[in-house]
Amino acid sequence: MDFALSEEQDLLAGSLRRFLEEECPVTRVRALVEDVPGNDGGVWKSLCELGVGGLLVPEEHGGSGLGLLDAAVAAETLAWGVAPAPLLGSAVMAPVALLAAGNAEQQGRWLPRLATGSVRIGIAANELISVRDDAGIRLEGDRLHGTSLMVIDGVEADHLLVALAGGSRLALVDARAEGVASKRLTTIDRTRDFAEVVFDGAPVGEWIGEPGGAGPACRRMLDAARVMLAADILGASERAIELAVAYAMERKQFDRVIASFQAVKHLCAEMITELEPARSLVWYAAHAFDQVPEEASLMASLAKAHLAEIGPFIVRTATEVHGGVGFTDEQNLHYWFKRVGVDRQLLGTPEALREDAARLQGFSD
Repeated sequence: MDFALSEEQDLLAGSLRRFLEEECPVTRVRALVEDVPGNDGGVWKSLCELGVGGLLVPEEHGGSGLGLLDAAVAAETLAWGVAPAPLLGSAVMAPVALLAAGNAEQQGRWLPRLATGSVRIGIAANELISVRDDAGIRLEGDRLHGTSLMVIDGVEADHLLVALAGGSRLALVDARAEGVASKRLTTIDRTRDFAEVVFDGAPVGEWIGEPGGAGPACRRMLDAARVMLAADILGASERAIELAVAYAMERKQFDRVIASFQAVKHLCAEMITELEPARSLVWYAAHAFDQVPEEASLMASLAKAHLAEIGPFIVRTATEVHGGVGFTDEQNLHYWFKRVGVDRQLLGTPEALREDAARLQGFSD
């Protein structure tokens, strides 16, 4: 079987890469996120005009009606450019949840707005993975109470999609409502927006799905997110290798470029050897999400677990190729290094995801 990207997917990646090179190079990213982490400076609006916001939105709701593999291609390319864009929350997790559990009226009301970028939905779902002692969301009467950590795209969000304990319910909450307080979290990755959100009697705007029936939608949302994070690591790692090779081709020692040294050749070869097999794993996980549903959860967990292990190795090795200068702020390499570091932890570490994969296959309690 010849499993490769289609001509349309190659064109999508190419057009996005050209956009990033022309409109959002790393020099602009640096300026945007220097004072305000996750600040996109209008980049997301432009990306939505290119159709990125509506990749997973059906055509009848103003989107492209494409699959997760297309979204993964976009995620890989945006990570290549460390673009500060709310792709994960507003363009993937929110549409997937609405399509899985929302009714026709909710889909018709929210999906077109997500496609155009006129609304942003942050995702408060970290407690589906693990709950800190003083965190977690609970329902008291018809009000939400508690704290959600690492809310994805939460600071600039207009609304929040909140998963209650165990994924029993999905609530859509106005991010500016009384009883909702967001605080920007400081992470090593300044290109994305994470928040800690405290709910103190916050009203539920509307429920997505039937009472007690949101579990499958939550799982579907997490599967999609994990594939996208794997694709994000893939794109960031690819760019780190490119930067390392380019530096090795111009940096000289003893009147020779360091790319001619056997040790440096080995470092570059190791990075590529680790990355290339992972590419097909990410692509297949994205393909399985839409086409092989019985394998979707397993492949999402395995893809994210594997990429979250090789990604840190690749960006660390790329830094070593740069020598001492690789650790400096001026080199820009740290943007990809830190992005991969956050991706590794977000929505499940490799260890947790492999335990999940074992449970899915009946090998663990």
